[in-house]
Amino acid sequence: MNSLAVYIHWPFCLSKCPYCDFNSHVREKVEMDRWQAALLRELDYMHTHTAGRTVTSIFFGGGTPSLMPPSLVAALIDRVHALWPCSNKLEITLEANPTSVEIDKFRELKAAGVERASLGVQSLRQEELSFLGRGHSVQEAKKAIAYAAEVFERFSFDLIYARPNQTLKQWEEELKEALALARGHLSLYQLTIEENTAFYHAYAKGAFAMPDEETAEALYRLTEEITGAHGLHAYEVSNYAGPDQKSRHNLSYWQGDDYIGVGPGAHGRVTEGGVRYATQTLKSPERWLENVEKRGNGVELWDATDLPTQAMEMLMMGLRLSDGIDYESFISRHGFDLRDHINTTKIRLYQSKGLLERDDDLLKTTLAGRLVLNRLTAELL
Repeated sequence: MNSLAVYIHWPFCLSKCPYCDFNSHVREKVEMDRWQAALLRELDYMHTHTAGRTVTSIFFGGGTPSLMPPSLVAALIDRVHALWPCSNKLEITLEANPTSVEIDKFRELKAAGVERASLGVQSLRQEELSFLGRGHSVQEAKKAIAYAAEVFERFSFDLIYARPNQTLKQWEEELKEALALARGHLSLYQLTIEENTAFYHAYAKGAFAMPDEETAEALYRLTEEITGAHGLHAYEVSNYAGPDQKSRHNLSYWQGDDYIGVGPGAHGRVTEGGVRYATQTLKSPERWLENVEKRGNGVELWDATDLPTQAMEMLMMGLRLSDGIDYESFISRHGFDLRDHINTTKIRLYQSKGLLERDDDLLKTTLAGRLVLNRLTAELL
């Protein structure tokens, strides 16, 4: 496997959203010169384990990477080009929030090398934006979408649905409005209550009620129906795209390709000397920065993974894709047969229940199967 995806994590946000369990932090001041030097240095370190690989995508995630100075983004992109050969179809994505401050950077970010934007819109309803703790208005969101369409050749935006008290009719109207603004890609996530978030504690106290399982399923089926009718088809559980609009970076994860993670709390999967390693950097921004300055990297985990572990990860990822897992392609990409690690009796059982489709070469979930994906994959291993 020669391809390599690069993930760069910027951990800082202006505020912490109540549903967010990502590694994001609010800081009054960020020393940009130190952070630029540290991120560049960790890229150099990752290169020592992946020299000669061809980079197919760079993804700036967070946190809120659109808060980074465009000059820092440019320096990181330039360093990737200097360290690795890059695909002539290199995809460079940066996540952004649709605030006025960040919108004003779009052209500079494009000049820095970013060719795809991913906007954290989350809702097109003002009351829901307030509930979700977002720092932008509906007007700002629509302005950001329009400006992204003007500046970038490719862009996407996120929405969160299955919110408290949301009806099918309300979601249908909001989704159709979003589709009218979109250009080829939407990420549509059902709201989940994660531990160690403000929503987790509020929900535990009864501050709001979540949709029941039947309503959540109906919302998911409605989402598939409406997006499909507008030419955006689900290629992954929560991602919908038109022709040639799929996120190539995220496909690297779901197809089990190698990727490096740079910055605080970033994960990676790196094959070196025939061994596949799971990597992770220190989550604390301050600890990560200190370690990079002292020893050249902030890595706290670099562990070899055995075949059963790899099979588990790749099954979980591959079944997220609407195309599923092609066994022969899997063997050529990863060097082992996934079928040796799957419970075939359970496959037949869930096939009979309409949750899986399979033949000699292919295994994939049905729409009903994707609704219970976590439980399904646990049973198959």
